[in-house]
Amino acid sequence: MTDDAPETIPDKEPDKTAPAVPEPGVQVIVQEWISLDGFAAGPRGESDLFAAVAPETSAAGQDWNMRLLPHVDEILMGRTTYELFAAYWPTADEPIAGALNTARKTVASRSLSSAPWGAYPEAAVVPDAVSYVRERRSQGGKFLIWGSVSVVHALLEAGEVDELDLFIAPIMLGEGLRAFPERSLLLQLHNVRHWRGTLHARYRPSAPREPGAAARDLVF
Repeated sequence: MTDDAPETIPDKEPDKTAPAVPEPGVQVIVQEWISLDGFAAGPRGESDLFAAVAPETSAAGQDWNMRLLPHVDEILMGRTTYELFAAYWPTADEPIAGALNTARKTVASRSLSSAPWGAYPEAAVVPDAVSYVRERRSQGGKFLIWGSVSVVHALLEAGEVDELDLFIAPIMLGEGLRAFPERSLLLQLHNVRHWRGTLHARYRPSAPREPGAAARDLVF
């Protein structure tokens, strides 16, 4: 008796034609690059994570966002992500730079009074991400949150996230910066693609969102 060889998933080129239009009802999209064990960065930062990501996959992530950005009203970020982005993107020559630099941006911070963005219009500054999202949601606003773990944690705890748009790198970091709060939340998979070892998975909370309600403590 012999064991069958394990089935493998063929490597695939990223699909640059897949639609990036948010589904009806999706207003707040959290997008994160994470490790298989849920870290957004390792002990030495994001380089620990991206060491496992093929260059073609990183480029495909940018291509995805170039198609997604026209369908959101603004980018929301925390102070740390803002400082990293503002130091790099205004002078970057990557394909997504133009769309990112001209997009409306808001920084959630209690320590900043302004948020310059090189030669481009400044980002707005608000003291509380949850209150701001709730106000703008009632006006039909659509948000994209990149990185910004503290903002993500606050929005998840407040039940204000409609979609988790995840790029899951083929690595387990063991320690570092956790992408999500340590609580349970039942999710429904809406779409998944395999890009050269990285999974691009889009999840939505299974329970209907109740305006202003805290996130439910559900089994994951």
